[in-house]
Amino acid sequence: MRIVVAPDSFKGSIGARDAAAALAAGWQRARPGDELVCLPLADGGEGTLEIVAAATPAAVAHRMTVTGPDGRPVAAGWLALPDGGAVVELARSSGLPLMGHPDPLGASTAGLGEVIAGALDDGARRVTIGLGGSASTDGGTGALAALGARFLDAAGRQLRRGGGALHRLAAVDTSRLRPPPPGGVRCLADVRAPLCGSRGAAAVFGPQKGAEPGQVELLETGLRRLAALLGGDPDAPGSGAAGGAGYGFAAAWGASIVAGGPELCRIAGLRGTLAGADLVITGEGCYDTTSAEGKVVGAVLEAAAEAGIRAVLVAGLITAASPPPVAAAVALCDLAGSAEAARSAPGHWLTVAGRVTALGA
Repeated sequence: MRIVVAPDSFKGSIGARDAAAALAAGWQRARPGDELVCLPLADGGEGTLEIVAAATPAAVAHRMTVTGPDGRPVAAGWLALPDGGAVVELARSSGLPLMGHPDPLGASTAGLGEVIAGALDDGARRVTIGLGGSASTDGGTGALAALGARFLDAAGRQLRRGGGALHRLAAVDTSRLRPPPPGGVRCLADVRAPLCGSRGAAAVFGPQKGAEPGQVELLETGLRRLAALLGGDPDAPGSGAAGGAGYGFAAAWGASIVAGGPELCRIAGLRGTLAGADLVITGEGCYDTTSAEGKVVGAVLEAAAEAGIRAVLVAGLITAASPPPVAAAVALCDLAGSAEAARSAPGHWLTVAGRVTALGA
């Protein structure tokens, strides 16, 4: 059999490349005669630059030190493409794992703006921003401020960074905001959430960043205030991605928001890799009701269905109420006995999962 192993990263646990290698190793232990093809993927979150770099051999990686989400310096950078484009990954400059401790009100996307400024200074004519894994809920104001925008209180003073200050927002000054590159800006989002409301950035993702109920309400108030002053379409799908950064770039820079999973699967050549395959294995940290909304697993399962190929899902946790449309589904927490045990040794349990799926093939 020809098996394609095409997972996303298992967020905060193991990267997509190592996850694919572990699944393939487990499969080969049970079926050493099969052909295994590893195609690690991403949806705009962590691993995005690696996927684009693998698909674009002439791309050049640039590195710089920027302001991390909690104010400490972090190493980040961008990928310069041969056609003049630049790819930036928010997770590298403003991601949740970069925080020393949770700070849902003070965390900022300033570093993302600094990376984008570096790419523009280098001559980028088009920018693609991978949204995903954000530590903040600041509506992208930290990044836009780093690019020259000013977010002011009633006294005309610059607000401190972080979504917790936005409830005091009285004016937005974009007169010094750097213009977007001539080729435009795209944001790759892994969710279709709007900016505000019960499905929005604060309500759904704020608690994942450590926000308590009162803090979620404060963040929601701030995002609504931002939308009232900055304009744009806060209800557009994906506006709530990365703590509202999708909205911020769409409203201030005219960025388009596209589903990250399908786009990066296209860049990685998923459909061509599936040609002639007998089965595809995909996976992610948690399979839930949002997995089909711009994420890797949804894109892989759709491509497999179109190609008439059986699919297997391996996830750290499966929480969706309805079963996924796959030939088999394996949860690492079930194999390991608990989510904690699975997270403590993800490579081992992915190898076990690969062997289990091969034995059931």
